[in-house]
Amino acid sequence: MAPTPPSARGGLAAGIAAYALWGVLPLYFPLLEPAGAVEIIAHRVVWSLLFCLVLLLVTRTWTGFVAALRDRRTLGLLAVAAVLLAVNWLVFVFGVLTDRVVDAALGYFINPLVTVALAVLVLRERLRPVQCVALGCGALAVVVITVGYGQLPWIALTLALSFGFYGLIKNRVGRSVAAIPGMTAETLLLAPLALGYLVVLGVDGTGTFAAYGPWHAVALVSSGVVTAVPLLLFNSAARRLPLSVVGLLQYLAPVLQLLIGVVVLHEQMPVARWWGFALVWVALILLTVDGLRNRLHARTRTAAA
Repeated sequence: MAPTPPSARGGLAAGIAAYALWGVLPLYFPLLEPAGAVEIIAHRVVWSLLFCLVLLLVTRTWTGFVAALRDRRTLGLLAVAAVLLAVNWLVFVFGVLTDRVVDAALGYFINPLVTVALAVLVLRERLRPVQCVALGCGALAVVVITVGYGQLPWIALTLALSFGFYGLIKNRVGRSVAAIPGMTAETLLLAPLALGYLVVLGVDGTGTFAAYGPWHAVALVSSGVVTAVPLLLFNSAARRLPLSVVGLLQYLAPVLQLLIGVVVLHEQMPVARWWGFALVWVALILLTVDGLRNRLHARTRTAAA
């Protein structure tokens, strides 16, 4: 067996770190209250941009950043990625602040299924029989939760779809744009709206940045670091790893979020929700086993050739 390339090992470590940090975020955002979800996202964008600009100076990657802004196709893809990222951030923070961490966890459990669906629909990969069964289990899980819980799990679905498409775009763009320049470009595209919103809050006197003491201000500023670090790690992993491996790594974040939601925050878990999660877990097990078996067969064929 050939040794794992250093770039792949580094990508794997970056991916694990990114998802572990995302997994514990539900413990962080309640510390930013009484700021609302939109205000928190605006601060995340502004302070993330400043943090990324500093990283550009330290790593001397301005050339890649400028090149990304000058290339129309790349800039267009990064703009779409930025919108998807903003939607994902907003829905996740809203879910955390409204005691729906378990719903957020469900969304990130569903995300690998979305990744497989996108690989088939967008990348034209062939769907294997086991993958068909897994996608069917995932769809059935949504139906079970919707019927049993009385409403569509829109938070979970929005998170799964937005981050699934974001990962797809980063996988495509990542071949030509490094992690730090790419992240900087995305936050730069979002910054005018975010900064404008914060200015409006300041003029209206409804912002919380300067109204609740220095520690609250520091917590909001730190959202830039808390946001940028795992995203940079994820971008680095997406550039170095196959999309299927990135999808497998995502299991770590929802496991941590589910534990936090149930054990720490004591969110309710009705029977329908447990059945829904069980179906999703069955789907993920099927995907994992099928993926491992498929890679083993591919290696065997390569060795025999």
